[in-house]
This record gives sequence, C-alpha cells and structure tokens, in this order.
Amino acid sequence: MTVVNEAEAYTKSSLGVGVTKAYSPLAVETKTLFTIAGGPVLITALVGVVTTAITVANTVKLQANPTTGTTQDLCAATDIGTTDTPAGDLITIAGGAATAPVVGIGAVNMFSASAGILVTIGTIEQVTATGADGGITWYLRYLPIALGATVVAA
Repeated sequence: MTVVNEAEAYTKSSLGVGVTKAYSPLAVETKTLFTIAGGPVLITALVGVVTTAITVANTVKLQANPTTGTTQDLCAATDIGTTDTPAGDLITIAGGAATAPVVGIGAVNMFSASAGILVTIGTIEQVTATGADGGITWYLRYLPIALGATVVAA
C-alpha cells in the first residue's frame, strides 16, 4: 500500500522542492547557505525562522553568488538586532535588492512562483557585516528550470 503525505505533495506541487539550512551561532562572515547545481532554478519561497534571539546591532543581507556572473543582492542589508528579534520570529524577503527583509510573526513579504527569484549555478549566502549573535534556520523552496537542476544545503 502506498502512503501519500497530502500536505507534502501539495506543498511540493505548489512551491517546489524544499531545502533547509540551520545557521547558528551567527557570525560576522559571508556564510554559504545553499548551493545551486545543474542549471538555473526559480526560488518560490525563502523564509528564516529565528531559533535563538538576535539581540546585537548588526547588518545582514542575502545574496546570490553565481559561479559565473555577477553577485546580486536578494534584499537590502538591514539591522535585525538593535530592536531584538526574538526566537520564533520569521524573516522573509520580497526579492528586491533594495527591499529590506520583513521580520516578525506574520511576516508576509513572500513571492509566488510567477514572481519568484531566478538564480543560476552558484550559492545563496547570508552576509553579516557587523555584530552577530542568535541563530536562524532558513527554508528555501524552488522549482528547477533546467532538467536536473538542484539546490542543497551547504
């Protein structure tokens, strides 16, 4: 007998394949979160769940760093610690290089598959330029554009 997880099947069919990366403790560095291989993919969702409170002033952004081509910001560098970001808060991005991440429960700056973010072979990175504490687990959903294209946690 085949057992189907209906919620997982629905999520995969509407948002694509899921990948998760826990990053704790945060550090002042450029941290590779995900690696894209095999061709371009469409990111349909990218959400961080704060697992350990972020309580110090910092500057954080996400960027796509292709193996060939130009590194592109996925959101504006933003301080997410001067006003504490408690464990359980969500961090989402709208997919615009000049748009700050949205932080908090009910953060809704999500993008749909029709307005997702196209990225190619390379990495998705979190850049923490100043101050660092706390932890985030990142959840990424994607649809392969090229046959065989994948995203894995780094």
